Amino acid sequence: MALVGQPNAGKSTLFNAIVGYRAVAANFPGTTVEALRGQASIDGERAEVVDLPGTYSLLGGDVAERVTRDFLLAGEADAIVQVVDSSLLGRSLELTLELAELGIPAVLCLNMMDEAEHKGIAIDREALSSLLGIPVVAAIASRGQGVVELLAALPQARPVRRPPYTPDVERALARIVEAITRNPDFQGPSPIHRAAQLLAGADAVLDAEMAQAVEEARAALARGRGEDPGVILADERHAQAMRLFEAVARVGQPHIGWRERLDDVLMHPFLGYPFLLLALLGLFAAVFVVGDALEGLLSPLLDAVSGQISAALGTGPLAAVLLGAWDGLAAGVALVLPYLIPFLFLLAFLEDVGYMPRVGYLLDGLMHRIGLHGKSVIPFLLGYGCTVPAVLATRILDDERDRLVTAALAVMVPCAGRTIVIMGLVGRYVGPVVAFLLYLGNVLVIALAGWALTKVLPGVGPGLILEIPPYRWPRGRNLVGKTWLRLRGFVMLALPLLAVSSAFLALAEALGWARGFNAAVRFLTWPMGLPAEAGVPLVLGILRKELSLVMLDGALPGGVETLSWAQMIVFTVFVLFYVPCLATVGALGRELGWRRTGIVILGTTGLGLVLALLARAALRA
Repeated sequence: MALVGQPNAGKSTLFNAIVGYRAVAANFPGTTVEALRGQASIDGERAEVVDLPGTYSLLGGDVAERVTRDFLLAGEADAIVQVVDSSLLGRSLELTLELAELGIPAVLCLNMMDEAEHKGIAIDREALSSLLGIPVVAAIASRGQGVVELLAALPQARPVRRPPYTPDVERALARIVEAITRNPDFQGPSPIHRAAQLLAGADAVLDAEMAQAVEEARAALARGRGEDPGVILADERHAQAMRLFEAVARVGQPHIGWRERLDDVLMHPFLGYPFLLLALLGLFAAVFVVGDALEGLLSPLLDAVSGQISAALGTGPLAAVLLGAWDGLAAGVALVLPYLIPFLFLLAFLEDVGYMPRVGYLLDGLMHRIGLHGKSVIPFLLGYGCTVPAVLATRILDDERDRLVTAALAVMVPCAGRTIVIMGLVGRYVGPVVAFLLYLGNVLVIALAGWALTKVLPGVGPGLILEIPPYRWPRGRNLVGKTWLRLRGFVMLALPLLAVSSAFLALAEALGWARGFNAAVRFLTWPMGLPAEAGVPLVLGILRKELSLVMLDGALPGGVETLSWAQMIVFTVFVLFYVPCLATVGALGRELGWRRTGIVILGTTGLGLVLALLARAALRA
């Protein structure tokens, strides 16, 4: 079963409701950029459920949309569930008419029925089902409503009834279909869909007979209408979709309430920015207050346990390794989790409530000023959670130059791991105001770096058409699920890494190796005015950014409290920009190629070193 729909229609939310929370579903478009798979029981049988990236058309504009198109054309799907935003039904039905050409059994899921009602739209599901010839189910996936009915309707899935186009378009399609059916090399689920794509001008390698048939059909249609055949076909689908909408929907008076009035302030071209700063400051303050309180509770308990373990193990290399492993785990629990959990939870809240797309709208102006445009906002917003999905989200950009520049800038966004270093080191020991200023400084540096990169790599990117979703009060279950989904990587990967790295560091200290390791990277730590013991933590921080803080606390005699406040800031500035974590490096290599990835790594590390040196000079002054 393939979940298909336009961006922000609620596919990932429905996917989570069916298979359990496995996808990060956010209340803004562009979150899903690759096919996600899960298992569910449908009509008593095990079935694979695939959440496909959002797409407006099967012509496949960007990389993410081509993932959806290629999956459907590969013939893997036994059934399609088209998830539509019911408040935008007229526009959504255009994709339904494209899916009709595939001939794959389908069910239409009218999601967000509450939003349709808010806009004064009433939909006759039975009439729509009769016209399309497929089951139509109403749902509010964010509340879990309609999911059981949807699964029950799947055995009755049927191919969508394709309404005929005007006679001249049908003649053009018939000419191409005839050539396709005579071609023994044709492979695909539907000749009519292939014919429609070719008529619309899709790129393809064709033999002489096929190329001639396509050219003749396009030329005949263009002569008769005086327009490009692709535009004609899009107009036909639009007109049919509007006729369907008018036949099954009644539009009454919309409800104008606090949500619409709130946008007058939050999306105001001037007032929106002060409120954005207040939202970020509130996020920082909440994370710091909660994190500081939790750390104050956990640290004494874990320190007491460490003392008992140390007394029980005694001395020696083996005891040092075991105690080091425990101290790494304890530091992860006491230093990282208290700040990471509230940060991820509040980030999920801002996403689900619908504020993040409004941030994207405000930042679009900044993107234009630095030479980027529109869709680049989405990877940056995702980067505050994790830079891996931020790099993958560059697939939604059509231009290769925009993908390169956006990926290079997105890896400098302070992800959750870097946020832990900011809050756990600068926020705790220097002050939350300084930590907040580091965040703002990071935005400024990214803007300047973007301006410089777009001067070196000039180009004109596309403008932004961004869905601004309605405000929604998030469900607690969804917030907890999303927080755990993002936290799971730390629990499953980072905590074991902390234990192993701390054990290695303890063994190196016991055997006298640590001095040699630190000396090998002294060329970095010495110019920044950092103690030699910071070398190994910076190297291990390449695995996970949180490791750099935890390892630094374990490597320094007396912990990070022995650093001056200036050294804490310099260390944090360098961590903000130097080599991305290994998972991000892998994502960069996959998306950009390894040569460009190497350039990005060298560039960000060099920038981090320069900024750290400038910070040291300024703070000494």
